[in-house]
Amino acid sequence: MQSILKLLAVMSASALLPMSLHAGNIDNTPVAKLDLSRYLGTWYEIARYDHSFERGMTDVRAEYVLRDDGKIEVLNSGWLDGKSKTAHGKAKQPDPEAAPALLRVSFFLFFYSDYRILMIDDDYTTALVGSSSDSYLWILSRSPSPSQETINKYVAEAKHRGYDTTRLIKVPQSRNR
Repeated sequence: MQSILKLLAVMSASALLPMSLHAGNIDNTPVAKLDLSRYLGTWYEIARYDHSFERGMTDVRAEYVLRDDGKIEVLNSGWLDGKSKTAHGKAKQPDPEAAPALLRVSFFLFFYSDYRILMIDDDYTTALVGSSSDSYLWILSRSPSPSQETINKYVAEAKHRGYDTTRLIKVPQSRNR
């Protein structure tokens, strides 16, 4: 029994090692300045890394609304197999002065994850968002169909920061046009 537990521990550590080594190769530093009031509103998901909680979803968008308590109401919606899906969550800025573009987002109880705005244009129409690891990456836009030039600019920034941009999948936005 002890040898099985040791084997499982070694296998688990071995599986996590490549992820931890690779995670150190990215620059996930959020932008230094963010006007939260300008960031609020609707964003369309243009591209993302594939992950289980959005797998197969199309026409994904996120809506951010400031709550009376200073937190942010988060409503993510999209379509999966012809059916509308939504996820309600909340976000907060742990340190709005020192790190305004580092948010913490929760969709379940008090379990929060990093939401890092890595790049945003001056008119707040396109954003690159990551997390504390290299496991998540999104390109968001105020328009469901930004120009290819804009998309290329954000993909280039992600690549420059060390993200594997070949993992990005385009999110169809045919229902939101």
